[in-house]
Amino acid sequence: MFKQYAFVLVTITGLLIGVGRSNAQSQLLDLPEDSQHATVIQRIGITDVTIDYHRPLVNGRQIWGKLVPYGEVWRAGANENTTITFTDPVTIENQPLANGVYGLHMLPGKNEWIVIFSKTHTAWGSFTYDQSQDALRVTVKPQPSEMHEALAYDFDIVKPDSAIVTMRWEKIAVPFKIEVDVHDIVRASLHSQLQGIAQYGWNGWDDAAVYLLSQKYDLEEALNYEDSSIGMEKRCDNLLNKSRILDAMGRKAEANEIKDEALAIATGRQLYYYAVSLQSQGKQDQAFEFFRQAAKRDPNDWLVHDGLARIYSAKGDFDNAIREMKLSLAGAPNTQKYFPADNLKMLEAKHDINQ
Repeated sequence: MFKQYAFVLVTITGLLIGVGRSNAQSQLLDLPEDSQHATVIQRIGITDVTIDYHRPLVNGRQIWGKLVPYGEVWRAGANENTTITFTDPVTIENQPLANGVYGLHMLPGKNEWIVIFSKTHTAWGSFTYDQSQDALRVTVKPQPSEMHEALAYDFDIVKPDSAIVTMRWEKIAVPFKIEVDVHDIVRASLHSQLQGIAQYGWNGWDDAAVYLLSQKYDLEEALNYEDSSIGMEKRCDNLLNKSRILDAMGRKAEANEIKDEALAIATGRQLYYYAVSLQSQGKQDQAFEFFRQAAKRDPNDWLVHDGLARIYSAKGDFDNAIREMKLSLAGAPNTQKYFPADNLKMLEAKHDINQ
C-alpha cells in the first residue's frame, strides 16, 4: 500500500514539475492558473463557433523559435488541448470540415504555418498528438501584429456567412478563414424547427417564409410555408407576405389579388403600417390613401392620428397636423411617446414630417 501511495505522490509531483508551474497550483484543487482559461464564441448565421483555450503570457520570454519551436506541433495555447467546436459543417480556407469538436494545433514556421484540426480533442496539449487523427490541415501565412502579452483568439472581419479567426501572441498573428453555407443550414434547420412546437401557430410558418423571401432564396419553399401559415390562421400579415412572395416570383396578378384580400381584413393599425411601407418606397399619394382608410377603420388608434397628421403636414395645414399629433401623443404608451413628441416639435416649427 505504501509503495502504491508513494508512486501516486511521485507521479503527481512529476506532473507539476513537468509543466513548469511557477505559482502554487494543484491537480486536485481549484486554484489560479498561470495561463488563464478563456472561451470565445462567434455565431455565423445560426452556426456557433467556439474556441476553448488557455492564455499563456510572454513574460519576457522569446516565444517564436524558442519557447515555441519552428517545425514542431504546438498546442496553440497552454495546458490541455485548445479546442474548436462547430455546430454545423463549415469550410476552413476553402476546405470542408464536418461539424464537431476538434483539437486545435498549429505547426509554426518562419514563413508559413499549418493549422491542424484533430479528431482527438481530449488530450493534454500536443504531447500525444497523432497525425493520423487529423481531420484537416490548412496552410496560412503569419502576419506581424502589435504586442499581445497574453495569447488571444479573435473573430475578425465578421460577415453574414464568414469570419476570420486570428490567433495573436507576442508580435505574431495567425489568421484562418471560416465560411458557412448559411442558406442551406438555415433551410435544413427550418424543416427541423417546424416539426416542433412552432408548427402549431401561424407565425412560425410566416417567419420562415419571410426569412426565405428576405434572402431571395427558395421562393417556392417560402410560398409553401406561407400557405401553411394561412392554413393555420388567415391574417392580414401572412396574406400580405404571400402577396410579396408572389410578386418576387413574377406572379403579379395573383400577388395583387392576395394583397387586396389582406387589406380588406386589415385593422386600422395594419393599414397604417402598410401606408408607412408605401412612404418608404416613395409612393406618397398611395400612402396617404391608406392613412385615410386606417382612420375610418379605427379612428381611436394613436398611430392612426399620426397618419392623419402626415396628410395635413404634406398640405402645409400645420394647425390640423398639430391637433392630430397631440391626439397621437395623448394615446401613445409611455414607452413610445418620444415618437409623436418628436414629430410634434417638428410640426410646431412648421417642418413637414413626411420629409
